[in-house]
Amino acid sequence: MIKIKALRGLRPRDDIAAQVAAPPYDVISSDEAREMAKNNPVSFLHVNKPEIDLPSSTDLYSEQVYAKGAENLRRFIAEGILLQDPQPAIYIYQQQWQGRTQTGYFCLASVEDYDADRIRKHELTRASKEKDRTTLTDRQNAQIGPVFLMYQAEPVLDGYLAEAATTSPLVDFTSPDSVRHTLWRIDDPARIAQIEKGFARLEKLYVADGHHRSAAASNICRERRAANPDHTGEEPYNYFLAVIFPHHHLRILPYNRVVTDLNTLAPAEFMRAVEEKFDVQPAGAAVPEVPEHAMGMYLEGKWHLITPRPGTWDSRDAIEDLDVNILMKNLLVPLLAIGDPRTDQRIDFVGGIRGPEELVRLVDSGKFKVAFAMHPTSIEQLMAVADAGLIMPPKSTWFEPKLRSGLVIHLLD
Repeated sequence: MIKIKALRGLRPRDDIAAQVAAPPYDVISSDEAREMAKNNPVSFLHVNKPEIDLPSSTDLYSEQVYAKGAENLRRFIAEGILLQDPQPAIYIYQQQWQGRTQTGYFCLASVEDYDADRIRKHELTRASKEKDRTTLTDRQNAQIGPVFLMYQAEPVLDGYLAEAATTSPLVDFTSPDSVRHTLWRIDDPARIAQIEKGFARLEKLYVADGHHRSAAASNICRERRAANPDHTGEEPYNYFLAVIFPHHHLRILPYNRVVTDLNTLAPAEFMRAVEEKFDVQPAGAAVPEVPEHAMGMYLEGKWHLITPRPGTWDSRDAIEDLDVNILMKNLLVPLLAIGDPRTDQRIDFVGGIRGPEELVRLVDSGKFKVAFAMHPTSIEQLMAVADAGLIMPPKSTWFEPKLRSGLVIHLLD
């Protein structure tokens, strides 16, 4: 039984929502954020990447950054940039991009469901990033970026989404990355109750993106529950901000790999070693179409399609069947001696949104020696891994489009 809840959203004034809404904190660098916000005093980047208002030498995890984030949020509220809706609502959030549409419920999810694994995860968190999000949430006393969740598509809930999307929206704009963002509000108590009952019929949700934000919400809940002798379980800290999409609306883009060197091997030696476990087909100067259980490999100015030989992976195992794991097990570890991909400085990851051109650019620049274009992990594979209680290899999924931050905020008091 999944519990969701309406909230009195803190939102930008409708007339400036397009200027306020900003990319999530973890998809652009501090320098990119400074450039993006330099002529926009109402950009939400001042709240979710507050280091942009401090000297560039400032430690990103310093107390100065967290204090500036809290100060900027208070300023946005005091100046009327952000206003709180008068009554609880569930918001419907739609994104349209490259001919696809995804529509989901902007609401509160339950920390209890998260802790009990009714909200299932597929990634490990990094302690430094988890602490960072926990501290910023605590200082701002608000959840400023939604967690990206999904549910196994269900006709009744899907129908409520479709119905809401036929009404007049609060906000409708296209961001600079060509994504159209539309927001509706459902504040009728009877319809809110129907939506809550619809989710209560579900057994589970899945984290698509936002593992650090959801972990931070759990940390905040635990800390505030321990400090509150009158804890009831209904305080705002018992919930976290989320957008919940039906799974069939979503798609995952590839998460590609680049490696700095060939582990002392000459290119010809490396190719011979690859051919021991992969069928290698030359693809010339153009990136090959990458089918499932194959990879494009860019080396010495040429693309190759490499396909693992039978017996080099187990398709019956949810982790073994992932292409990123097949590449890791059969090439990155044994041939290139990549250790822990979370910490090994010789490997980097390139989101599929940047396209194969970025892989060519990185290798041709000399910064990297070889690149691998991946087939994307499927939604079904993600759910299979999460249902099995397993953890995907790092950087297995890249969801696009990203949820815009600043459209709805959850205050924790």
